[in-house]
Amino acid sequence: MASLIEVRDLLALQGRMGASQLSAQLHTPQPMIDAMLERLEAMGKARRVQENADGCLSGSCKQCPEGRACLSEWWVLC
Repeated sequence: MASLIEVRDLLALQGRMGASQLSAQLHTPQPMIDAMLERLEAMGKARRVQENADGCLSGSCKQCPEGRACLSEWWVLC
């Protein structure tokens, strides 16, 4: 199980990562990683970055009922 410091350190090394990537690399359940990332965000140490679907090549974003098929969420350190 990863600690908050390990999550922060891995983000520092990689630059930006998704929660699922962090979960896989740290062998920690995704809900735990999500909670840690939200805590880092509340502390002002990390922030969420979302990429919009402007670069969608498949066109599936237009068919998605929520318009979020290609929306990517990344985490970076502040």
